[in-house]
Amino acid sequence: MSAIYLVLGTLMDSLAMLLLTVPLFVPIADAAGINLVWFGIYVVMVVEMGLITPPVGMNLFVLKTTNSDIPMVALWKGVMPFVVADVIRIGLIIAFPALVMWLPEAAR
Repeated sequence: MSAIYLVLGTLMDSLAMLLLTVPLFVPIADAAGINLVWFGIYVVMVVEMGLITPPVGMNLFVLKTTNSDIPMVALWKGVMPFVVADVIRIGLIIAFPALVMWLPEAAR
């Protein structure tokens, strides 16, 4: 699922991506025993990472439009630390789901 969202994030808007994939992935996640609150947070994080991932991340084109004097390669280099941080963050929530579920469970 991460790979699919990452590839789609480089090509599509986040709302379109969510509307196309969530109806397909939620039953799969539910059948696999994944907490749906955790899954929703995971999906939002992966979708947002896809929107800043080069070469076709939608947010990079927004930045390019607002700052036309900055070359696209400079934007790609500038966003890479954030992509690495997102990969680490997503790896942490996959390895330790309790990090995500602590606050919702405390609110019960």
